[in-house]
Amino acid sequence: MFGGLNPIRNLAWMLVKRLIQQRFPTVEQISTGQLASWLASDLPPPVLIDARKPKEYAVSHLLGAHHSPTLAAVQQSAVSADAAIVVYCSVGYRSARLAQQLQDAGYTHVMNLEGSIFEWHNQGQPLVVDGEPTQAVHPYNRTWGMLLESPE
Repeated sequence: MFGGLNPIRNLAWMLVKRLIQQRFPTVEQISTGQLASWLASDLPPPVLIDARKPKEYAVSHLLGAHHSPTLAAVQQSAVSADAAIVVYCSVGYRSARLAQQLQDAGYTHVMNLEGSIFEWHNQGQPLVVDGEPTQAVHPYNRTWGMLLESPE
């Protein structure tokens, strides 16, 4: 469920996810598996919003993601208020905060990617940089980076 066999990492993920759910209870969560299935389906894809800092986005991001780390940036990008939107960051806290701000601003179908890009990477899902596949992920900082698993 939380990737890998490291019990400390698994406990940390459980606590991070619980904190995010408690802090942002009205923000709908979408799992990495659900998003991967959605993106692989014939359904129209969601608008993917990367809420990380520019230097993080520059290392890697989900294919087709828009770098819009603030409410103002999303509003300036002309994303429709009724579009399906999935927001992500490193582990899900910053993206949940942005998802809450989007909801408060009238966006009606906003979801937070649970575990965000770290869990997406840990589960072997594809990432890109400059349109090319990569396995690199910006660790945010040394502590949070411990939630990343090394590619096998």
